[in-house]
Amino acid sequence: MPVFLTDEEYTILTSVCSRLIPSEDGPGATEAGVVDYIDTLLGAFSYDPPRIWAAGPYSGRHGGDPGFAEFLTLSPLEELAWRSRIEGSLGLAEREVNGPVVGLQQRYREGVAALGSGFPELSPSEQDAALHAHAEFAALVFEHACEGMYGAPEYGGNRDLVGWRLIDFAGDVQPRGYTDAEVSEP
Repeated sequence: MPVFLTDEEYTILTSVCSRLIPSEDGPGATEAGVVDYIDTLLGAFSYDPPRIWAAGPYSGRHGGDPGFAEFLTLSPLEELAWRSRIEGSLGLAEREVNGPVVGLQQRYREGVAALGSGFPELSPSEQDAALHAHAEFAALVFEHACEGMYGAPEYGGNRDLVGWRLIDFAGDVQPRGYTDAEVSEP
């Protein structure tokens, strides 16, 4: 169940991400839960504390306490900056010190609406044309899709570490660290 996106937006964005990171030669955006990452980012302030900074110091995947499962409370300045980035300035003076800000939430709502509810039913070439016509939005989604594909899974993506396995990345290995052989491998 989406946190910020509507069910329809979630479906459209799933098709967009699947087109940007397809599952042709291995796991892609769908298997990695990329849209869950994006939805969690857009709805970060639906959680207490907000899903911005995973705690730590360890994930628990290679020993140590699984601190990444908890999230840190933001300082007032961090909250202001992240709310401005995600929600936009919303006409609030404290968020418009450098002028109005269009937040990620609005950019996603407008971008998904511009692609239209029929996007998932389009042929691959028609989807490519639609994404090309909305290149700025496609670039934004691609940036976040890559974060969701290869980032730490605590943020909602990289489900079952499929992104890390795809690129043969061990991920966060602390407190174990890397062996001498791992460091010297080409």
